[in-house]
Amino acid sequence: MTVWLCSGQGAQKPGMGSDLLDLPLVSDTFDLMSDALDIDLKRLSREGTQEEINGAVAAQALTMAVSVGVGSVLKDAGFAPSAIVGFSLGQISALVLAEVLSLSDAAALLRVRANAMARACEENPGAMLALMGATVEDAHQLCCTVANGDVLVPANMNAPGQVVISGTCEAIERAQQAWKEAGKKCVKLATAGAFHSPLMSSAACEVKNFCDTLNFATPRFTLLCNTDAQPFDAKHAAGRLGAQVQSGVMFEQSVRALLEQGETNYVEVGFGGVLANLVKRIDRATTRTNIGTREQLDAYLNA
Repeated sequence: MTVWLCSGQGAQKPGMGSDLLDLPLVSDTFDLMSDALDIDLKRLSREGTQEEINGAVAAQALTMAVSVGVGSVLKDAGFAPSAIVGFSLGQISALVLAEVLSLSDAAALLRVRANAMARACEENPGAMLALMGATVEDAHQLCCTVANGDVLVPANMNAPGQVVISGTCEAIERAQQAWKEAGKKCVKLATAGAFHSPLMSSAACEVKNFCDTLNFATPRFTLLCNTDAQPFDAKHAAGRLGAQVQSGVMFEQSVRALLEQGETNYVEVGFGGVLANLVKRIDRATTRTNIGTREQLDAYLNA
């Protein structure tokens, strides 16, 4: 049994995916998403600068195209997973690979989500802060102590010792100071705003309303949702995908739920290896693989 992990935004680099484009299933994925988004993803993959691929839609589209492309190749070769988890944006990639949404519908959802979140960032400026050495309880306590009426919440429950909080710029500054004064390390993230917090509420509404227009199928295998680490239910898809924009990403909780079911083999389908490393921090007894380059894909297929 194998769990697939679909990468989130943030690990994008120039050239990502370019070594995979000669594979028909990857090429088709890039072409279809390019048509749906009116972006030349193949050009971005081959020639895009860091600044270009950091654009809200471009970064998410490239990340998703690599995940879906690689996953499609693996499925075609008979390597379908027993379960799948996506991190933030990766939830949309997971919907495609689990055959819940068509790639064209998922690309349209990506565009709506990215643009809605960008508008929310302009309307409600904010920031995110990674707390090193923090538990979820530590993060909650810090937020309660320094919020002073501002929005400040745990946003990404990544792994033991790594929790990200999200909120107004002023609240994040207070949290950063308080955490450092306690002798602990923290890192302010290079994000456009306070993702996965109530400051994204307008974006959550837009995403939910768009998802109400889509048809969601039953997943072909277990798919856990970021919002609650529970199995995906097509009947509640719109509400949960909307809520995901302003709710914390429960990655560690999702992995622990799968560990309890006996899942010990994890493959990050996407570029960068961030999620595979988080799984290592959650449980070192797991087997972890990252497949985001041609070399990694060939090694996995030929193992």
